[in-house]
Amino acid sequence: MNLRLIFRVARVVLHMLQGMVTCAIVFPWIGGARRNEHVRRWSRKLLRLCNVEVEVVAGSAQPLQQAMIVANHISWLDIFVIDALYPCRFVAKAEIRSWPLAGWLVEKAGTVFIARGSRRDLRHIFKGLVHSLQAGERVAFFPEGTTAPQGSILPFHANLFEAAIDAKVMVQPFALSYADARGQRHPTVDFVGEMTFVQSILAILDGPPVTARLHCLPATDATGTHRRELAQASHDAIAAALGITPIAAQTAAH
Repeated sequence: MNLRLIFRVARVVLHMLQGMVTCAIVFPWIGGARRNEHVRRWSRKLLRLCNVEVEVVAGSAQPLQQAMIVANHISWLDIFVIDALYPCRFVAKAEIRSWPLAGWLVEKAGTVFIARGSRRDLRHIFKGLVHSLQAGERVAFFPEGTTAPQGSILPFHANLFEAAIDAKVMVQPFALSYADARGQRHPTVDFVGEMTFVQSILAILDGPPVTARLHCLPATDATGTHRRELAQASHDAIAAALGITPIAAQTAAH
């Protein structure tokens, strides 16, 4: 590991430790709006330390304050890119909790973890999501359930879309992509296969600058719809925004 990379890693670790102190000491005493501002500032600095610049795609729709946000999933960076602009209460897979430092941080920032295949977890989390949405929060999750390489999009699981229907809120898709200096798909951002969180962050810190692009798409009213219809419409909207040709029946059958 070269000295430049060691320096970058040290700065990121220190920033994460500072975030842990804020979560432990400050968050219990402040309201949601101030907490979101802390999350926004902290996420922006983390991305700067990782040499990631965030931009909103021209022509994006206005992001809703109260909505269910759904996005394609490429990297662990996705959570922080969204939080750097529009802080959300996230639902994420349980494996994230075990990530060094970052897992604890996203949990304390309000992320809800769900175990794969756990119906008991799903029922418990579902009630919490409906309550959060009805309380006016912005809730976000990645319906693919895992990451996919840039240029592809996996089927969307439809189950959590039911929370938006029950809460009678809008569903707003976000399309995420990462580009290099030439505007091409960035070579080191994809977090797929057997790659670990540590391997991924080292690759990003040692790689070329990243431009994270967030495209906010028009929202759909969930009232009176079916969860599979919502999932399919969100999938197709994100695929179109990313220039990916959607394949028939891309919504997972549950």
